[in-house]
Amino acid sequence: MAQTTATSPQGSVRQRNTGSTKKGAVPGAAADAVADSLTKAADKTKRAGAESGHIIGLVVTTVLAFVTRFWGISHPNEVVFDEVHFGKFASYYLERTYFFDVHPPFGKLLFAFMGWLVGYDGHFHFENIGDSYISNKVPYVAFRALPAILGALTVTISYLIMWESGYSLPACILAAGLILLDNAHIGQTRLILLDATLVFCMACSLLCYIKFYKLRHEPFSRKWWKWLILTGFALSADMSTKYVGLFAFVTIGSAVIIDLWALLDIKRPGGALSLPDFGKHFAARAFGLILMPFLFYLFWFQVHFAILTRSGPGDDFMTPEFQETLSDNVMLANSLTVEYYDTITLRHKETKTYLHSHEDRYPLRYDDGRVSSQGQQVTGYPYNDTNNYWQVIPLVDDQKTGKAVKNNDVVRLRHLGTDTMLLSHDVASPYYPTNQEFTTVPLTEAYGERLNDTLFEIRVENGKAGQEFKSISSHFKLIHNPSKVAMWTHTTPLPEWAHKQQEINGNKQLAPSSNIWFVEDLPSVPADSKRREKPEKEVKTLPFFRKWFELQRSMFWHNNQLTSSHPYASQPWQWPFLLRGVSFWTQNDTRQQIYFLGNPVGWWLASSLLAVFAGIIGADQVSLRRGIDALDHRE
Repeated sequence: MAQTTATSPQGSVRQRNTGSTKKGAVPGAAADAVADSLTKAADKTKRAGAESGHIIGLVVTTVLAFVTRFWGISHPNEVVFDEVHFGKFASYYLERTYFFDVHPPFGKLLFAFMGWLVGYDGHFHFENIGDSYISNKVPYVAFRALPAILGALTVTISYLIMWESGYSLPACILAAGLILLDNAHIGQTRLILLDATLVFCMACSLLCYIKFYKLRHEPFSRKWWKWLILTGFALSADMSTKYVGLFAFVTIGSAVIIDLWALLDIKRPGGALSLPDFGKHFAARAFGLILMPFLFYLFWFQVHFAILTRSGPGDDFMTPEFQETLSDNVMLANSLTVEYYDTITLRHKETKTYLHSHEDRYPLRYDDGRVSSQGQQVTGYPYNDTNNYWQVIPLVDDQKTGKAVKNNDVVRLRHLGTDTMLLSHDVASPYYPTNQEFTTVPLTEAYGERLNDTLFEIRVENGKAGQEFKSISSHFKLIHNPSKVAMWTHTTPLPEWAHKQQEINGNKQLAPSSNIWFVEDLPSVPADSKRREKPEKEVKTLPFFRKWFELQRSMFWHNNQLTSSHPYASQPWQWPFLLRGVSFWTQNDTRQQIYFLGNPVGWWLASSLLAVFAGIIGADQVSLRRGIDALDHRE
């Protein structure tokens, strides 16, 4: 009975395959099926175990990331390092006050949103490092919580990147652990800075693209489109935080180009795609990774403009037309029509220096041996001074007052301090041999043989023929009438003989915006003059793209002007070796300091592994050239 029961299953199997005559033997096909089932079951169990291990590793690293980023986040309760900038910008958003910054708005909008959530009104402007948050009643912990959350999630995303890429549990833990325990990352993600948002979005873009690439055999499916669009959104958020995020576009873009190139390969398993199919793939990627990110990028600027509707510290960076779209703008209230014989002060738009003159003269010879006219110096001076006063004289000096100066009028400028007339002539300027010297001449010469050299045309930017020339709002170029050069200045100071003031010269290139000046004030018009009584003006509007283009130009120009070396700057070759850091905050009384420096163990380990990897790849390429595929013959 027992023997019959034990062998009955085998008998059932044998009845399906009569080819085997040996009692109790397992047929060949059945044996293969059993082995295959056992292998699949073992693989499934192994995968389940590996997945469980990954989930545990992911949860543990995420919890530790939140602990390390939030532990003691309230200390110090003072403004630290660049919190003076980004905390201030959040306050300006909450006050709806216009400001200017060289970075796009997305990261700053997140801080403003966090402040709005906790009911903060933006009353504190983060003026100085070390200012107390407690005494000024600032919800700084809420502000710092935002980068801390993003910093902690960056560790999670890093783990997922490794997991989705097919790496083992130890490799995933190692990669996430290097970021988890990195002092530099912890330090930056506990403060009101943009770097946490930047790095988080960069990591998200990599993860989303990996998910998208793994669906390459299911093109145009719903999941395929989802991860493509999410990749584009993450890239856009990265670029909308800081322009250095464009490097993420370069990284993902390189992978996309390689992928598209592979689709044209006739040797690929499915064969090369037809040109129409390839066109669909190209168009889909262009839509998801170029067009959509750009539209998201524009959206954050639209939000930026919609919030910042009041005049503020950023006004001076924008054109008069832009400033007139802001309520409470000084241009709406204080702009006056300039009349002939008014005394004015002229200011350069970009460097904010005043047109100035004094009795000192240019030296006969400059350091390079060139000769000057030895005329009276005309310079740029950064402070308000009576030697900045110039009187507007008409072409026909008839002494009639009350006539408005208009766009394209030809005028002369009399320097009141020295009673001389502004002049330019065909003599090289101190620093630019190709640019003309600006000087002044006595009135006897100005009304005599040098008359033509004292004539200047007022050319208002985007001005209409015959429109009135106004203070503050009329940005203009002063064009020397005979030689057609524009009055121009730059930031390089002149030598001691000019008291380190700025050079003024005649620029033959008329197009650059660096030629633009404006009338800041009319000292000759009394405060109680009826000319200063102005009816309240309505706030104007401008199309979005006109405002956006103007802001973009201003952002890029000012970013390019940041050429001086930072006191804490380091060179790229120093980064892998962690040779220097940055002092973020110091409190001498308690001898406490926040010093931005990475974890030496992590940085040196990562640098060493990169060197080892480069060595292995190099050796492999040399071996392949010798016909040896070393990496594929490892035991």
